[in-house]
Amino acid sequence: MTKETTVEDLPGVGPKTAEKLADSGFDDLMSIATASASEIAAIAEVGTGTAAKVIAAARSALEMGFETGLAALEKRDLIGKITTGSKEIDNLLGGGFETSAITECYGAFGSSKTQIAHQLAVNVQLPKENGGLDGTTLYIDTEHTFRPERIQQMAEALGVDPKEALSKIFIGKAYNSDHQILLADKAKDIIKENNVKLIVVDSLMSHFRADYIGRGSLADRQQKLNKHLHTLQKLADTYNACVYLTNQVMSKPDMLFGDPTQAVGGHVLHHAATFRLYLRKSKGNKRIAKLVDSPNLPDGEAVYEIHTEGVRD
Repeated sequence: MTKETTVEDLPGVGPKTAEKLADSGFDDLMSIATASASEIAAIAEVGTGTAAKVIAAARSALEMGFETGLAALEKRDLIGKITTGSKEIDNLLGGGFETSAITECYGAFGSSKTQIAHQLAVNVQLPKENGGLDGTTLYIDTEHTFRPERIQQMAEALGVDPKEALSKIFIGKAYNSDHQILLADKAKDIIKENNVKLIVVDSLMSHFRADYIGRGSLADRQQKLNKHLHTLQKLADTYNACVYLTNQVMSKPDMLFGDPTQAVGGHVLHHAATFRLYLRKSKGNKRIAKLVDSPNLPDGEAVYEIHTEGVRD
């Protein structure tokens, strides 16, 4: 097979099956190659054996085997960075928030998690030379904290037309954890058609904590959370988009030394996030961002401020 292979060319996939797959967002080889056999079987109404063959053929057409470290390095050239408006935070993150990665920011109330979400939603629209990606934003709002007025303020400060800035942000309000998962599952069409380069989930754990109460439901919660995070990572990889998650914290009163504040979500979330930032409030408008986890950057801290104009040094 050649790289020009289409979905219809795959063995076991005819025009009707291709149409069913496309209606569910599986309209290119990459989306099929990264799907599970059960997903394809349910959508295409075929057996799991046939579905597995379809996936294998898609992977073969894309040459999804091993590659050299040099090839991986060349792919890194495609990674984009979104500025936060603060050079301190950008430097901490090696140039800004990365595409094809999940960045989690956790902290107590008022630590600026949502402020950064709003700022990124404006900054991603900027030209690449100004720290943006000429893209748009998909914003999953679980705590009803999205404020269009805040976008207007931040856009005006950057000389961007506020109405145009708001027209490039697609907001989905999630009313429970299942609705949140569904919004992410159905996001493919919006992302593809509108050049979405930033996916925000603010906040990730709010509904999961409310819907799954007690230790007895913890295993179910973590299983659903894991699948949700895999969906978000897949969107990040497939469309070279940045995924920004805000997360809540809990206090560990049994800690005798150090900061008792800890992010919720457990190991499932902590392993899924590529970059993890701990945000905390300081005096006045000042905030402190601490890089807790990164695959390639040293731990460090950045001091920044929150103003009417947005996130600044």
